[in-house]
Amino acid sequence: MAFHRIHSRELPDGSVATVYPFHISMEGMESVLLCRDDEDYDALQKCFYVCCWSNNVIVVSDIEMSNHGHIIALAASLLDAERAAGDVKKRHAQYLATKYGEHNRLARSDIKVIYLDSDWYLRNALAYVPRNALDTGSSIDGYKWSSYRAMFSTGLPDGPCYKVSMLTRREKEAIFRTHADLGRVPWMVDKSGLLIPETACEHRYAEKAFMNDQAFFLKTVGSVNCAEMELKLVTNPRKRMSDGDMRNTVREIAQRWFNTEIIDLSPEMKTRLVPYLYRSHNTSVAQLARCVGLSQEQVKDYIRR
Repeated sequence: MAFHRIHSRELPDGSVATVYPFHISMEGMESVLLCRDDEDYDALQKCFYVCCWSNNVIVVSDIEMSNHGHIIALAASLLDAERAAGDVKKRHAQYLATKYGEHNRLARSDIKVIYLDSDWYLRNALAYVPRNALDTGSSIDGYKWSSYRAMFSTGLPDGPCYKVSMLTRREKEAIFRTHADLGRVPWMVDKSGLLIPETACEHRYAEKAFMNDQAFFLKTVGSVNCAEMELKLVTNPRKRMSDGDMRNTVREIAQRWFNTEIIDLSPEMKTRLVPYLYRSHNTSVAQLARCVGLSQEQVKDYIRR
């Protein structure tokens, strides 16, 4: 069966909608640690899943690192993905404040959402995320705080497993550190209360992205250009570009999305392009006006829509 990057499916709230893939990156900055011990990693991972579920967003892949984290997610809109991302920052900041007494610790950190607008982009993002484990000195498949082991899994891990939906309210609150309604989640936890990725992430979507071919997936993981992906997913959304670089970015996306030049973009095309650029890049209304060929009022109007 052919892979459909954009498709209709059931969302956490039970509704059916067309979903799109997004990459969410959370940066703790050089001086801020998101995770210091296993309890913190566990808290951040569960924060990712709870915040996505509560905002009608589906986690496909995730990894939690000491000072950053990544999620590949499916959402009905960029705004839904951004709401989930905002909740992640807010809730993990509250967790750090409660545990360490460090208030406003994440005030200067940020979290960015990027639309994965091609099969190539999606596959390379799915390969890039688990490779972050190598920065810790661990092997990719040996890293504990990642959904990597769910890919092409043949069943649940050994040992007792418990359905989260069957736990008491107090047990859910104790394990997930939240009062969110988790009555419909398909997740399971092990005897230590750790989330079992095979039951929590939408790994079947990721597998289909690689044509259900594990060799294709492993080859991509081994060959992905990490420097290029970090630039696209992490650095560029946080770095203010020159007008020339932003113009080149606009031209590249116009070609990829619409197979056209900037000068030939229709108003309908600009309606899609401008909000995406504004939310996914460190830019301004004035710069977008210059680079797309609009007035500042037109840019503001497109962003508000």
